[in-house]
Amino acid sequence: MTARLRTDFWVAAYMRAQAVGGGFATLRRRGAAEAGAVFVVLDCLDGRVTLFAPGPSDEETSERRFVRAHKAEWVESPEISARLAREIGRDPDIWIVDVERRDGAHGLDVVAT
Repeated sequence: MTARLRTDFWVAAYMRAQAVGGGFATLRRRGAAEAGAVFVVLDCLDGRVTLFAPGPSDEETSERRFVRAHKAEWVESPEISARLAREIGRDPDIWIVDVERRDGAHGLDVVAT
């Protein structure tokens, strides 16, 4: 098992990759630099919004993986805000990255739940 990349480095690289790939990413909340959990909000700017939450990491590579944080493919923004408020209440060290992409390309390794 390899060491996991620090969260602050991972978030910076992810945000840069979104910018290079035609997306726009902003940091809504900065968490623990070394090991904070990352949540990604994807907004397609047409009413489609989804939230990705930390999933089980890859055991061989320790790469971050994500799960969709709700059953429906797309949800309303207030539902995401409520979920994030609950997550912050449980763990104040979380990171929240907002991504705006009309094409919906989030670039995350998403696993089924």
